[in-house]
Amino acid sequence: MSISPRFLINSALILFLALVPFIAEMFDDAFYVGLTTRILILAIAALSLNLLIGYGGMVSFGHAAYIGVGAYMVGIGAFHAFEDGVDWMLNGYVQLFGALFGSAVIALVIGAISLRTRGVYFIMITMAFSQMLYFTAVGVETYGADDGLSIYSRSDMMGLIDLSNENSLYYLVFFSLLILLYLMHRIVQSQFGAVIRGSKSNEARMRSIGFSPYKYRLVAFVIAGTMAGYAGFLMANLNDFVSPDMMHWTRSGDLIIMIVLGGIGNLFGPLYGAVAFLMLEELLSSIPLTVGGLRVGEYWQLIFGPLLIVIVLYARNGIDSFLPGKDKRS
Repeated sequence: MSISPRFLINSALILFLALVPFIAEMFDDAFYVGLTTRILILAIAALSLNLLIGYGGMVSFGHAAYIGVGAYMVGIGAFHAFEDGVDWMLNGYVQLFGALFGSAVIALVIGAISLRTRGVYFIMITMAFSQMLYFTAVGVETYGADDGLSIYSRSDMMGLIDLSNENSLYYLVFFSLLILLYLMHRIVQSQFGAVIRGSKSNEARMRSIGFSPYKYRLVAFVIAGTMAGYAGFLMANLNDFVSPDMMHWTRSGDLIIMIVLGGIGNLFGPLYGAVAFLMLEELLSSIPLTVGGLRVGEYWQLIFGPLLIVIVLYARNGIDSFLPGKDKRS
């Protein structure tokens, strides 16, 4: 059985990511462990959004809201554990359940309403719900309002995983990404995935053969929201901080850019997109050049914007366009 070049490239990327902590230790620079952890967490969030946009044709501008919900479950738990002595709220499994359940319920409510609309109306209503949650978080003074909430202790996983150790957190995120990539592959290749993809291309035909696109889309919406909530749980433990900015609609825009960069509707597209987005942000923002008294690195978006336009114009499927072999949407 022949192994495709695409498979080798994807495997090489995964192998490199598996070795990042060892490489960082070799060069005595732990910064890159934290940076790569952030990349992988955002890749999980982008992977979940890719299920909606890439396979279902549902462009959601409110996906970051679920990341915020998952993150606030960690922050609120830590807050009450330290301020009120409610120790069980520091339990990582309780926080994880709250993050998954809370994001799933909110995704169910938002999806049930939003999926009754189409096109630009769907985009606007998902963004509106996201902003509602954002301003709700801004208005709650108990949890820091727009100043955010510091997390003084990471989730206690009862000795199974020490999240206060950067390498342990990294490998939790790394293996979570691998598992979710596999699950996404299984979802897309299942009958459920076929209905989602079929509804994107021809909704009327799906109805005519006995499927209800609305129900399938709603389930996909909840799955994607729950995955994003898990990404929020991980992000809160990485940053030791949560704030309303995590659920602002512009954060959803960042996730969409990652998908476009990596390749819409491709399994590894969100991972490549997250790597490209975060590395470009890091590199461009560190440019020391000064023009007219202004440091170019502070306005890195002015450089990133034209790059994104070029990619959209000349590489219609992002980084995936440069990979050898044909993607079978697996």
